[in-house]
Amino acid sequence: MGRMNLGRVVLGGIAAGIVLDICEGVMRGMFLRDQGADMMARLGLPSAVTTKQLVAFNLWGLIVGVLTVLLYAAIRPRMGAGPRTAILAGLFVWALVFALGAMPFAFMHVLPLPFAVMTACAEGAMMIIAGLVGAALYKEGVAAPRSAEGQPTYAGAGRKA
Repeated sequence: MGRMNLGRVVLGGIAAGIVLDICEGVMRGMFLRDQGADMMARLGLPSAVTTKQLVAFNLWGLIVGVLTVLLYAAIRPRMGAGPRTAILAGLFVWALVFALGAMPFAFMHVLPLPFAVMTACAEGAMMIIAGLVGAALYKEGVAAPRSAEGQPTYAGAGRKA
């Protein structure tokens, strides 16, 4: 079993985050623009997204992407590499971040329940795609050589100068 490759976790996570950011931008900027504006007006808030908010949302997407690939890398040795594991990692992060995160607002009537359910379902599909993209870029690190006792060996260890 190889070591977790943190560089590839970040690379795959950034790619997954970009997928999320693009999908969220299309969903909220094109398909749900009117519903979102109505909801914000009902709450007495401006519907226009500021530059700071846009930056924050994009950073949020990158963080979610990195966490998804980190989870994929962590469960990969137990569940095997491949699309099934990537989908499971994406859906697990979706459940924690998007589905469970939005539902309290729907229960308190801050978000209309149909809106919350619709966006949660769309975000589930986005997380599946993001998990697949991020996992496709992840490659396991090379395992350190081990001695007969199972301890890592290091080049030059034990040699006299």
